[in-house]
Amino acid sequence: MAMESQLLLSPITALEFIGDHLLSGEGPVLHVYGLKQKTARALRHSQSVLRNHHIHGIKPCGLFPANTEGSLLAVFGGKGLIVLQLHTDDEEVNLRDISGFHQLPDWIWDLQWLKDGVGLTLYLALALGHNSVVLYDYMEHQTLREVHCSEKCILYSAHFVGDIWNELLLVAGTVFNELVVWHMNDLVDGQGNTKPRRRIGGHKGVIFSICYLESKGILASASDDRSLRLWKVGDLQGAETPVQSLLVLYGHQSRVWSVKLLHDCILSIGEDSACIVWSYKGDIMHTFKGHKGRSIRALAVHERHDMVATGGADAGIRLWQLKAEPSSGSALTQLNVSGLKGSPKAVKLVDAVCLLVMTDAGSIYTYDVISKQWAFVLEDINYQSYSLLDVIKLPDSTVLCAIGSIMGYVKIFAIGVNQDVKEVRVHEGKVHSLTWVSLQSKDSQLFNLFSSGPSGVMVWLEVPCSFGLLGEMRERGRYCLPLCKQRWHTCVAFIPKEDLIVCGDRRGSLLLYKVGEQTSGQSVSDSTIEAPAEEPVSLLFGVHGKMGVTSLSCRDGLVYSTGRDGCYREVKVEDGQLKVLRKQKPCKGMDWIEKLIFTLDGNLLVMGFQSTDFILWSTVTNEKLHSVPCGGGHRSWGFSSTHSSEIFVYIKSGGICVYESTTADNSQSVLKESLHGRELTCVRHAGSITVKGEHINILVTSSEDTTMNVLAFNESSNKMSHLAVVNDHISSVRTLAVVKSNNRKEDSSTCSPVLFSAGGRAEIECYRLLISHGSDGEDLRCQVVHLASHRLDEHWDRMKNKHKLLKMDSETRYMSLAVVDGGEHGVGSLPSVPCMFLAAACSDGSVRIFLMSETAQKLLLIGESFHHRRCVLKVAVIVQSFADGERSWGSMFDRLCSPVWH
Repeated sequence: MAMESQLLLSPITALEFIGDHLLSGEGPVLHVYGLKQKTARALRHSQSVLRNHHIHGIKPCGLFPANTEGSLLAVFGGKGLIVLQLHTDDEEVNLRDISGFHQLPDWIWDLQWLKDGVGLTLYLALALGHNSVVLYDYMEHQTLREVHCSEKCILYSAHFVGDIWNELLLVAGTVFNELVVWHMNDLVDGQGNTKPRRRIGGHKGVIFSICYLESKGILASASDDRSLRLWKVGDLQGAETPVQSLLVLYGHQSRVWSVKLLHDCILSIGEDSACIVWSYKGDIMHTFKGHKGRSIRALAVHERHDMVATGGADAGIRLWQLKAEPSSGSALTQLNVSGLKGSPKAVKLVDAVCLLVMTDAGSIYTYDVISKQWAFVLEDINYQSYSLLDVIKLPDSTVLCAIGSIMGYVKIFAIGVNQDVKEVRVHEGKVHSLTWVSLQSKDSQLFNLFSSGPSGVMVWLEVPCSFGLLGEMRERGRYCLPLCKQRWHTCVAFIPKEDLIVCGDRRGSLLLYKVGEQTSGQSVSDSTIEAPAEEPVSLLFGVHGKMGVTSLSCRDGLVYSTGRDGCYREVKVEDGQLKVLRKQKPCKGMDWIEKLIFTLDGNLLVMGFQSTDFILWSTVTNEKLHSVPCGGGHRSWGFSSTHSSEIFVYIKSGGICVYESTTADNSQSVLKESLHGRELTCVRHAGSITVKGEHINILVTSSEDTTMNVLAFNESSNKMSHLAVVNDHISSVRTLAVVKSNNRKEDSSTCSPVLFSAGGRAEIECYRLLISHGSDGEDLRCQVVHLASHRLDEHWDRMKNKHKLLKMDSETRYMSLAVVDGGEHGVGSLPSVPCMFLAAACSDGSVRIFLMSETAQKLLLIGESFHHRRCVLKVAVIVQSFADGERSWGSMFDRLCSPVWH
């Protein structure tokens, strides 16, 4: 039975704008994307056109205006060529084959549409891989003329100049790192080969791309030596003029694949996944980053719309807004603090235009970013030398501030029309932390302040405030924090629609408390410091490591926590207990995550620190939106963002620095989601669901980039959508195994398979994928729940002074996995629990057997065999069925098949 390809995901190797559409080459498949409406950009048509060749070039015919029948375009790659007619309207997109498929004798490096002397007939000029040019009649499949250059060598690039055969000229990038310029009608040598007009050298590597801008008389080339070179060559088709070297540009971190010359700027893409915009003075105007992995392969420019499209080896397509000037203006300034009493010790941003500063003299000041004016608020010598400050902006624009002292006092004051002040002693000793927490309640005039003291007690104060007038404060509860060296809270959040409070502390723990009714309404003046404190009903001790939890936020029934371990976690409250569903590491090198920002357009921004730089990272576009060299996050700082501007303020060397950035809209949009940044290693079918009569398959892919993607493939529309990305592995993911859910209904709208992943560093991870669709039946959702993990050298990671020891075992890699659902299985007198058996083929010549219990969330190594002497590449499981229908586990393990490569 013949098999037909339904969908291909591969590197983007060609891009071209035609009108309001973008054409992309992905393998032999040509895709057409509509770009008329920014909110409705989508794939409109796909068609396999080049058989077994990859598309490397799309050339529309610009000699005649497009007629009602559509635009004529040539598609080529490898040795393949086809001419198509593209017809687009509001109803449909159609690609009609004009010429049929052509197989050429050599690789095609460039193609040019030509017209005859009368201008009625169209031909094609083809630059072939060994420095020859063919005049080709694509309708008759005939070679009309073939011209060879006397410089016979392999080409790495070529570029045509001219649209008539008698005036046609070729600039060829040879294997000898030089540009050879030759004309079709120039003099020939004794063997009938055309002599070159010019040779242009300078590169120290092969030349991958050539571009010529006739209006400026400039020739540009991109090379393996990581450079771009620009030459002043004048009119290449006219009289020969001396070649003048204009610029040598170094900005890419790796090889440069392509260069394009525009009227106002220069564009280049490279193996470092960067698209750089240069000025003709040699300055870098923009650097567009967002593709995963190591390369951008294709580049297209729509000059009328100031739009750039890039296609990567990650199978993704990005659209960038191109402007002559930078799209955002940013400035880093240091404020004049000479008029302040004392040195600044704490700074908080009230909003994007106002910041609050506390000095070591106990003075409070505000600073207006627009008017650049300081304003004195208050001074209290009892709060000097210890600057603990937190602030919240109320719905009526009043600003509530709280400061803590070393003697246990908390002073609360308002900044606005009425500046009321209240002070209360909450602790017997030093106030370690203060946190304002907003609560959506019926009484919008009550605000919540949490403070921690030296005895590990967190106090909840309810502060009434109306237009700057403070009412009588009431203590709502006291909560005991777990014993540790640094015993104070760092963040607090209310669980929506439940009488629960979740808290993060300096030790990296997450705690869950019940809201006590017995202390509700108790006045602060009536409370006692020795009042009993409530214990947590649930505790995840040290889940974020020893450096602490930094923020908590609630969204869609989940709690998101961030920490200074470089990860953020999804936590669920289930039966009154905290349960970690999964952890994610958004950006490589970001070892301190401070906060998550959920935007209205569905983007998730991660705010944190990468070494000594403040970073704002977009998880959707996979790029750094801002990077400020502030010195690290251990200093006092603040960040505020609006739809049009961002401001970051921090204290450094006794001064206050302000970073301001004004950005209109994000210059990048994702037209096609990326898959993986490096080689794909495994694909598994994880199940299927039915939504509105459409059958959707769930696929999981893994890669050497340490990530896994959960994808949904719609059989009706042949479209693929991304559901989730899992990035828990510390090394490459080489193999996957799936236990599909037992739901066998044909119209099942949910599925919940168990996924095992394994790879380098002898690491195995286990997840439960909860896949369903929304109430509207449109959007699919995938909740990834982490069940268990296992590493052979976990004891080594926990060992102290391991730098003094020699690690004897090598880094084992898991090469293959096989899993079988064990059903209900008991051990000895223990009750039966659901379990799964996992077999792993290892690079150290062993086959290891694991037992996975989802109830206990444990992955246990129960056996291993070193029968093989070399790397085991594959393992499979054969389950033997007996007459009574029961499976024998002993027989199953006896039949573990593990072919080995010798």
